[in-house]
Amino acid sequence: MKSFTVNRNDSGQRLDKFITKSVPLLPKTLLYKYIRIKRIKVNGKRAEISTRLLEGDTVDLYINDEFFEAQPQKYDFLKASKNINIVYEDENIILCDKKAGVLCHPDDNEYIDNLINRIKRYLYEKGEYNPDAENSFTPALVNRIDRNTGGIVIAAKNSESLRILNQKMKDRELHKFYLCIVHGTPKKQKGLLEGYLLKNEDKNIVKISKNRVADSKEIKTKYSVLDSKNGLSLMEVELLTGRTHQIRAHFASIGNSLLGDGKYGTNAQNKKYGYKKQCLYSYKLVFDFQTDAGILEYLNGKIFEVKDVWFKDAFYNNEL
Repeated sequence: MKSFTVNRNDSGQRLDKFITKSVPLLPKTLLYKYIRIKRIKVNGKRAEISTRLLEGDTVDLYINDEFFEAQPQKYDFLKASKNINIVYEDENIILCDKKAGVLCHPDDNEYIDNLINRIKRYLYEKGEYNPDAENSFTPALVNRIDRNTGGIVIAAKNSESLRILNQKMKDRELHKFYLCIVHGTPKKQKGLLEGYLLKNEDKNIVKISKNRVADSKEIKTKYSVLDSKNGLSLMEVELLTGRTHQIRAHFASIGNSLLGDGKYGTNAQNKKYGYKKQCLYSYKLVFDFQTDAGILEYLNGKIFEVKDVWFKDAFYNNEL
């Protein structure tokens, strides 16, 4: 038998989710069976799979010791780079300025060195994150940005902040603004582009259409032209929906592909300016809470901005 005491970061989780993370060697089929036959209890009483745990609850597991065998502690995140650019940090969140070329999460080709592992290493080495002291929670990203796009990414240091920010993101109470450079100039200086996006998962490419088609998702892209010169335009863009490659594909669909974007633009256009990296940056984040934000209420109305956007100065200095 082994007991777990639910801490702050585990509070609010379903019982089955908590056990899956806390006892990874226990097969799910046995997990559900043991809850049903009362070999897994909460505060000494029978519980349901969907029981929500509260801080201070005791979870007792009357199961074989083999499922609790200690695993060698090898923290892969300690092999990640220490290179991390912090825009803002407090006891609950970190805002990181992710550079182009860095993945947010592991993929099939790069498992170790990605943004979330860099953040875990940073917090571990400053004593704010100890995997041994957590039953299931690990620092997590609230939003993500494509590998080849730079900008602000939000990381939550505790589960309560993660839950709040995930809901705020869903409710559109976090506003993300991008800077980009496009070929040409849109017909209107300010506007709202609307359409439908269909993603091809196998090819990792999307198509934009004016009318809804099967499996497509609605997209809305608000923009403002800040300046135009030398056949290019510097734009500020607000994503009203957040879809894969939305900005890149949406502007390409109206004839204004992003400078440096070879997937939705053309290499012939980009070659003239000598750019191979897409000029797109998530440079500003606005917290605009319309409902109570609990422990994060102090962030309401805050605006965070990355001043050093690599292509912005080049545009204004006529270096493009």
